[in-house]
Parts: sequence; structure tokens; C-alpha cells
Amino acid sequence: MVDFLVENFLFIAEGIVTTLQITLLSFTLGLALGSLLLALGLSPLGFLSRLYIEPVRGTPLLVQIFVIYFGLPSLGVKLDAFTSAVLALGLNSAAYQAEIFRSAVKGIPDSQILSAEALGFSYLQTLRYVILPQALRISIPALVNEFVTVLKESSLASVIGIVELTRRGEYVAARTYRAFEAYLIVALIYFVVCYLFSHGSRRLEKRFRIPGYTGA
Repeated sequence: MVDFLVENFLFIAEGIVTTLQITLLSFTLGLALGSLLLALGLSPLGFLSRLYIEPVRGTPLLVQIFVIYFGLPSLGVKLDAFTSAVLALGLNSAAYQAEIFRSAVKGIPDSQILSAEALGFSYLQTLRYVILPQALRISIPALVNEFVTVLKESSLASVIGIVELTRRGEYVAARTYRAFEAYLIVALIYFVVCYLFSHGSRRLEKRFRIPGYTGA
């Protein structure tokens, strides 16, 4: 088994580059859209935000990937596998990040928002200078957890042919007929990467913790 690990570890591990690319792009897209959904949710048109969040959170991510990669071409929109995976993961993550931000906003004292209004801040100014900066800091631990979730869910990109970490494990398993060892390597790499990001989350939380904040 040791010889197998030595021979195949590097081949499988190379897939982490594509996995991280998908994860970073998807998470960034989710962060941008999640912020917009938060802004919409705090406005009088907040129901529109729920119309997006609830269906996305209520349907499987794998189905969402299929809708984008296999479904959109029937409507004349054809995307490559990598773009489809990033789009599906990003749109999915946006719904969860919007909920993370919403929970964080609840932890901001109402007095700060009232003070901003008293100073003549418009809704957008209050959102930009008072709400979002604090919500982002409060959300750091949950956002890192969401990043780790996106990282793990990126394995679903393998079903549409993207050669990332899981797909490379599949290649080794098919070539060697030693699925247990191949997927054990995949699992080990995912665990190490996720652990490192989770550990970094705790350091960030200590660094950016808002004095006096104990949670929403």
C-alpha cells in the first residue's frame, strides 16, 4: 500500500490546483451576489431576496449543476464545464452567504443604524459604511466554513468531466482497480486542505473580532 501511495499521490494531488481555482472563483462570485442579496433583503423589496434564496437552498447542488451544464444549451446558452461548475457553485453559495450576512446584521446594535440615520446617512451610505463592514467582520468564521463547504462541494464538478482532485482519484481507481487506496488519498488531501483553512479561520476570528461582540 505504501508503494501505491508513493506512486499515485502526486498525480492525484495535482488536482488540488483545479479544485482551488473552482473554489476561489465560486466563493468570490457567491460573496458578491450574497452581498447584493443582503442589500436587497434589507430593502422594502426584501421578498425578492427570499424568492432567490429559498429555491436555491431547497434544491440539490448537483441538480443545479446539471441545469446549468445540460439544461441551458437547450435554451441556446452553452457554457464549458469549468464555467458551468463555477457558476453553479457560486450561485448556490450566494444564497448561503446571504443568510450568513443576514445573521451577522442582527448582531449589529440598532443604535448604530439609528445614529447613521440621525447623521443624515442615506440607506446606501448606512449599508456601505456601517452595516457591511461590521457584518463582514462578524461573518468571518461562518464565511470560512462556507469556503470549506464550497471546497468540498467542488468535487461534484467531476460529474461533468472537470479533472480536479476527485476526478484524478477516479482515474487512478479505474486504472489500478484499487479504489479504496485511491479515494483514501483524495479524502486525505481534502482533509488537510480543509483543516488548514479552518485553522486559519480561528486566527482571523481573533484578529478581527469586534470588541464586546459575543454573537448574534
